[in-house]
Amino acid sequence: MVNDFVILVVVLCYYGGNEKGNDTLYQKAWNAIGDYYADRLKWSSAVSYYQQSQNVEKLVECYYLLEDYDKLSGLIDQVPDNSVLLENIASKCASVGMCHEASRALVKCSKVKEAVDCCVALNQWDRAVEIAHEHNMSSVDELLAKYATHLLDKGKVLDAIELYRKANHYIDAAKLMFQLAKDSSDIPSHALRTKKLYVLGAMLVEQYNTHVMSDRSALDSLIHTNSVSIEDSRLIDNAWRGAEGYHFLLLAQRQLYEGFTDAALRTAHALVDYEDVIPAETIYAIIALTATIARSFGTCSNAFIKLENVENEESRTEYEQLAVEIFTRYPPRDSRTQKIECTNCEGSITDYGNTCSICDTKYPRCIVTGSPLTSVHFWQCDTCKHRAQETDIVSFSTCPLCHTLIA
Repeated sequence: MVNDFVILVVVLCYYGGNEKGNDTLYQKAWNAIGDYYADRLKWSSAVSYYQQSQNVEKLVECYYLLEDYDKLSGLIDQVPDNSVLLENIASKCASVGMCHEASRALVKCSKVKEAVDCCVALNQWDRAVEIAHEHNMSSVDELLAKYATHLLDKGKVLDAIELYRKANHYIDAAKLMFQLAKDSSDIPSHALRTKKLYVLGAMLVEQYNTHVMSDRSALDSLIHTNSVSIEDSRLIDNAWRGAEGYHFLLLAQRQLYEGFTDAALRTAHALVDYEDVIPAETIYAIIALTATIARSFGTCSNAFIKLENVENEESRTEYEQLAVEIFTRYPPRDSRTQKIECTNCEGSITDYGNTCSICDTKYPRCIVTGSPLTSVHFWQCDTCKHRAQETDIVSFSTCPLCHTLIA
């Protein structure tokens, strides 16, 4: 049979190839030859004849079976708007994970909701949000919340965080990350992991700030900031607090192990400001330990007063016995005091503190040493905005707190 159509093509080319009336015969012949090869699963041969007959429907099937997805997606532009064939192309693209191409085909045939559903099914929430915004849909946030709840019910917290992040819902992602950090803080040996989780949460908040500023004018950003809930506003303002606390905790431990007891005690004192982030028992335990080694028994006594009020009765008894053992041998007095002059007045900064005793000026702490920064010349991280002495940061290639590369 195929030979008959080949003969027909030859005859048409020889006798009447240039006449417009023969176009239909040409298409019928090319399609018949393409069908012949398609029936025998010779898709590559069939494609060349379907191309000549401009049979897009058959080309869709052939390209899909040949796994030539680039050419398959290229047919989207050749198909007229609102054609049923676009749904077929979208279905095939979606089946192999080509979300962008599938959604483009569905949008072209006015199936916007189906395009969003396709993106949701393929976990391409950024694309789903983009389509929804372009077509003024209001259901994406609802779908996003449902899917995030589904992931959280399965215990896939990190997947839910990534979902929110890809959909530009950075605050929701940060909340989940901070909750992971809070759960991790219950295990004292996970201090480094906890700090990393807090840093990741703060980075998400920074991404939120960048996203808001890039999408809006200064006035719009100010209006948007005023419309943020009190809880979210507090989270944004204190984004780096958890990372700060655990950074100084790890720094104090490292200084103590390296033998810098005075520096370790000064850094450990900074932890008093982070009782809302670090367990109080952890804070005062390291202060008591560091103060004992530094022979600052007055500071050590104050720390034990806090430790003797912990909720765990067994731990409380042990702390009481340890306090008796220490202070029967050593009076609760600090062996030496160190003070730093305040640059704002004639006062001085209290022992191991960072606040002036007269003008109440509170100095930021150096993230390299833990010491108060009284100099007007300092280094500041471009990402987390924390500071360090210029002489102390020289040996670092990344920020000690957020680990961003130093330019």
